[in-house]
Amino acid sequence: MKKQIFVIALIAAALLAAGPGRAQQPAPNPRDAIPDKMPFDVPYGPPISLERAQAVIGAAVAEAKKRAWRMNFAVVDSGGNLVAFARMDEAQLASIAVSEHKARAAATYRRETKVFENGIQNGNPYLVTLDGVIGSRGGIPLIENGKLIGAIGASGGTGSQDEVCAKAGAELVK
Repeated sequence: MKKQIFVIALIAAALLAAGPGRAQQPAPNPRDAIPDKMPFDVPYGPPISLERAQAVIGAAVAEAKKRAWRMNFAVVDSGGNLVAFARMDEAQLASIAVSEHKARAAATYRRETKVFENGIQNGNPYLVTLDGVIGSRGGIPLIENGKLIGAIGASGGTGSQDEVCAKAGAELVK
């Protein structure tokens, strides 16, 4: 019996001694990483003109027509101010404001709105606390000669449909 108590005491002492030092450490939080460079650090350029904004929308509308999608499109300047808007016949009315919101978020944060969608889906819910964020793809910055001149937002279909049309419009600006 003394031998059993001794063995149990020995095991307990070993567990106590090893416990704190061998405890599993939590995985590092990737949001604690400090990047060397600023992400999405695109300099601002001159604001997009009305003529160019209408051409961007024209290309997006052409893509939507080709696919028989009814969409809304908004183009904002580099400061997020509305420059041009188009609603295709029978496009969803709720998507008017959504297209503007996507364009404004893409210009304000200098990144595609898909970045917010991915971040929220991958466990970064704090993104929804940022002013003006929309976690839905279809907002694309308009970058010319490496500078932000505005953004296009598309809404009316699924996020992937919105993104396809917005990118078709953004292709005019490079």
